[in-house]
Amino acid sequence: MGSVIHIIKIGGNVIDDEEQLHLFLEKFAALQGKKILVHGGGKIATRVADSLGVEVKMLEGRRITDEKMLDVVTMVYAGLTNKKIVALLQKNNCDAVGLSGADGNVIKAVKRAVKQVDYGYVGDILFDSVNTLSLKKFLDAGFTPVFSAITHNGLGQLLNTNADTIASALAISLSKIYDTQLIYCFEKNGVLRDVSDESSVIKSINIEEFQRLKLDKVIFEGMIPKLDNAFEAISKGVKNVYIGNALNLHLYQQGEFGTCLLSK
Repeated sequence: MGSVIHIIKIGGNVIDDEEQLHLFLEKFAALQGKKILVHGGGKIATRVADSLGVEVKMLEGRRITDEKMLDVVTMVYAGLTNKKIVALLQKNNCDAVGLSGADGNVIKAVKRAVKQVDYGYVGDILFDSVNTLSLKKFLDAGFTPVFSAITHNGLGQLLNTNADTIASALAISLSKIYDTQLIYCFEKNGVLRDVSDESSVIKSINIEEFQRLKLDKVIFEGMIPKLDNAFEAISKGVKNVYIGNALNLHLYQQGEFGTCLLSK
C-alpha cells in the first residue's frame, strides 16, 4: 500500500457560513500529506435560482434538477463556490486545483433512472466511475484537487451528483493505491447519542452498532445515508471513516476528532 491520502467532504451548512468556511479551510490547508476536498453548494444555488426566476423543486431534501436548475448548480457548484474555495486555499499556501468530474475525465456517472420520481439531470456513480489514473496525475503533480458535486456521463452531459457519494467513490477508488482515510466534516461534533447535546459524541461505531442505533432511533433522518455511504466505503477497502465538526479538523491527527467508523 502507498502513502496516506485524506478525502475530506465539507457540508453545506459550513459553506453557507463565511467565517466557518474560512476557519475550516485554514485547518484543511494545514493538514499534511496528499488530500482531496469535496463540496456541494449549500443554499447558494437556491438563492441564485430565486434571483434568476428559476423554480426550485425539492423532494425529501433532494433537489430535482431540470435543465435550468442544472445550469444554476453548475454555475454555483463548479464555478462560484469551487473557485472561492480554491482561492482561499491558495491564500493559505495550499496549491489547490478546482475540478468537476468532467475535468480530466475523473468521475463519470449515469443519469438516474426514472422510477416513482424523475430527478432530472442527477447522476448516480457506478463501481467503475472514478478514473483513478487520471486523478493520480493531479496528486503526483503536487496539486490538491477540490471537487464540486458535478459529474458527466462521457457523452457531453453534465450531471448533478451527491457530494457525500462522490467523496465515498473517490475514497474507494484510491484505496487501491493509497492508505485511504475518508472524513465527513459538518456542523456537528460527530454522531451524537443525543442530538440536543453536542458533548454526547459516540467515539466509535461498527456496522452492528449502527444497525442497533438505527432501530433505537438514536441515528435517524439525514445521518442514515451519510453512515450508509461510510460503511460501504469501509467494506470496499477504505481504511477509516470519520465524521465530525469541520472546525475541529485540527484535532484529527491528535486522535480526538469526532466519530470513527470501524469495520468490526
